[in-house]
Amino acid sequence: MKLIQQQLMKTIRALSLVLLIALAGSSCTPNMKFNTSTIVPSATGEIKVRKDRNQNYAIDIRIFNLAEPEKLSPAKSAYVVWMESDGNSSPKKLGRINTGTGLFSKALKAELHTTVTTKPTRIFVSAEDSPDVDYPQGAVVLST
Repeated sequence: MKLIQQQLMKTIRALSLVLLIALAGSSCTPNMKFNTSTIVPSATGEIKVRKDRNQNYAIDIRIFNLAEPEKLSPAKSAYVVWMESDGNSSPKKLGRINTGTGLFSKALKAELHTTVTTKPTRIFVSAEDSPDVDYPQGAVVLST
């Protein structure tokens, strides 16, 4: 009888550990990568999403080799980052992203760091005539 109780306790502990690990893993959104762009094929990028202590989602976007929007055909004036989430039918504007070169490198880089209250399911970058748009109007340059 005592052996059965010990085995039962071991099983309960193991199941509790598995449940704890599953819950911890579900609180974080996996990192995302942008798909290859047909408009700017050399552009690559990644998105890191993590849940902060206030239950918000911190989003860090890094893009490399993104051509300046003025060099697109047709030329545009800005790149705007958008996010879609579950239960929200329209994309949310995260902000403008600017390309630039580093101090020791001529490679074009772009970054955006922001925080949102809902979990992102898709993030995309559009090339726009103006950075002041309220919804995406231009071509989608990068998308997850």
